[in-house]
Amino acid sequence: MERKSFQVPNIGCDGCVRTIKTEVSQISGVKMVEGVVTSKTVTVEWDQPATWQQIEQTLKEIDYAPAVSG
Repeated sequence: MERKSFQVPNIGCDGCVRTIKTEVSQISGVKMVEGVVTSKTVTVEWDQPATWQQIEQTLKEIDYAPAVSG
């Protein structure tokens, strides 16, 4: 199982977190999606066939792209 926590600058309310959970949870292999409005962070756990690239692409499509690190 893989796990990744990351910032999502566009999170502004519980509705944003709900949207992220709903959309990312539909990816086959995603086991858990959690979001925190106050810190604008999301944590996702997944197994194959899900990939980070799929998760990231889904987030971009719904306008909740992860913050670019580095």
